[in-house]
Amino acid sequence: MKSGLIIYVVGKEPTNWDADSELMTIKQNTKADLVEIITAQTGHFDVLDAWWSLMTKGMKRITCMIGEFSPAGNLTLTSRKLRLCG
Repeated sequence: MKSGLIIYVVGKEPTNWDADSELMTIKQNTKADLVEIITAQTGHFDVLDAWWSLMTKGMKRITCMIGEFSPAGNLTLTSRKLRLCG
C-alpha cells in the first residue's frame, strides 16, 4: 500500500529554505512514498488540497503532521500524527 505524508508548516519559511531538498530528507526519514508540504512557497493552500493531490497519485494511506521552523531555520516535525485515510 502506497503511503503519503502531508506536512502542515506553521509559520513563515526562511528565505534560504529549499523545499525540494527538505522533501527528500523527509521522505528518507519517514519512509513515505510521497510527501506534500504546505507553506506559502510550495503552492498548496490547505490540507484538503494536499490530500487531493496525494489521492490522485494513488496514495492509499495518508498521514498529516505539523512542522515548524526553528530559529536556526530548520524544519522540525511534531511527534503527533493524524491519519486522514487508509
